[in-house]
Amino acid sequence: MARAAGAGGRAGWCGRRGRCGRCGRGALLAFAAWTAGWVLAAALLLRAHPGVLSERCTNEKSRRILAALCQDYRGGALAGDLCEDLCVARKLLFQRCLHYDRGKKVLQADWRGRPVVLKSKEEAFSSFPPLSLLEEEAGEGGQDIPEAELLLMVAGEVKSALGLELSNSSLGPWWPGRRGPRWRGQLASLWALLQQEEYVYFSLLQDLSPHVLPVLGSCGHFYAVEFLAAGSPHHRALFPLDRVPGAPGGGQARAISDIALSFLDMVNHFDSDFSHRLHLCDIKPENFAIRSNFTVVAIDVDMAFFEPKMREILEQNCTDDEDCNFFDCFSRCDLRVNKCGAQRVNNNLQVICDKIFRHWFSAPLKSSAVSFQLQLQLQEAVQECADPGVPSGNTRRDTPSVFWKLRRLLQATLRELQEAEK
Repeated sequence: MARAAGAGGRAGWCGRRGRCGRCGRGALLAFAAWTAGWVLAAALLLRAHPGVLSERCTNEKSRRILAALCQDYRGGALAGDLCEDLCVARKLLFQRCLHYDRGKKVLQADWRGRPVVLKSKEEAFSSFPPLSLLEEEAGEGGQDIPEAELLLMVAGEVKSALGLELSNSSLGPWWPGRRGPRWRGQLASLWALLQQEEYVYFSLLQDLSPHVLPVLGSCGHFYAVEFLAAGSPHHRALFPLDRVPGAPGGGQARAISDIALSFLDMVNHFDSDFSHRLHLCDIKPENFAIRSNFTVVAIDVDMAFFEPKMREILEQNCTDDEDCNFFDCFSRCDLRVNKCGAQRVNNNLQVICDKIFRHWFSAPLKSSAVSFQLQLQLQEAVQECADPGVPSGNTRRDTPSVFWKLRRLLQATLRELQEAEK
C-alpha cells in the first residue's frame, strides 16, 4: 500500500513535471519569438533609418579632424591643392559640421568667400589602406615607381569603384600630377581618394553632366565640392523655394514645374548619355539640390551605379522578391535557382515619380492659373509613372511613353502659368 502510494506519488510528480516541462518549453519558444521580433524590428529600423546609429556631428570634433589632417600634411604624409589654403594660408575656413553618417564626414567651409562642402568616407587618413607600391618604395619617396605600374593600379581602383574599364587616356582626373618633393604624399592622397566611390563618380562626371557636383579640390582624403542647400522632407515643397520670384502661388507652382522638368532631363541624361545606364538607388530630397536656374543636382551619389556594377550587386541569392530589393533598385527572385535577376525591374523615373513627384502633384497646384483638366492629367500621369502595374515586371516597356507624357504636361503647365502673368 505504501509502495502503491509512493508509486502514485511519483506518477503524480512525473505528470506535473511533464506539464512543467511543456510549460518551460512554451515559455522558451515565446521568449525566442519575442526576441526574434525585436531583432527583426531593429533590422528594419536600421534599413529605413541607417543614421540612427550615426555618430553625433559636432563642430568641436570636426575641428579636431581637420587639425589632424593638417598635422599629417605638415609631416609630408599627404598632399593636395587645397592643403595650403586649409593648413597654412587659412583661406579655407571651417564653418560647421553638416553630418556624420557611418564613418562619412561632411563639413561646411568657406573657401576664399565661397561656401563649399568638405567630404570624406572616413575620419582619419590612416583609415584607408595604403598603396602597396609606396610601401615597397619606402626609401625612395615613391619617385622610382614606374608610370605603367601606377597606371595599372589607378585603372584597377577606378574599375573597382565604377565597375567600368576605362582607357588610360580617360584617367586624367585621377593622375597625381608631376613628380616633386611631395610626390609620395600626392600618391598616398590619390589612393585614399580613389577608395571613395563618390569622389570617383564626381571626378568622372563633372565635365559630362550639369546634374552632378564638380570636385573643386582636395587635401589628403578630404575633397571639396560646391555647397548647395539640400532638399528635405521638412520643406513644404521638398526644396527651399522661399526666395522664388513672383506671386506666392504662381511663383512656387512655376518653380516646381521647372524643377520637375529638370528631374526629367536628369533621368534622360543618366539613362542615355553615358556608355552605360547610371542607376540611382537612394532617391530622396536630401540627396539632391537645386541651382538658382532650377537645375537639379545630385549631391550625394554614394548609391549610384553604372549598369555593370548594378547587375553585379543585384545578382544575389534569394528566397523571395524581398531579398532582391537593394534600397530603391529592385530585382526579381528566380525561385527555380534561388537567384535574383541581374536586371533591375524598376527605374530612376519610377522612383522619382513615387518619392518626389507624388508630393507635388497628388493634390492641386497652389495656383488657379493652371486649368483643372491639366492638373488632373498631370496627377494621373504621375500615378501611372510611380505605379505602372506591369505584370511582367518589365517597367522599362512603358517608361518612354510616360516620360514624354510627363514632359508635355509640365511644359503645358509652364505655358499656362506664363500666360497668366501677362
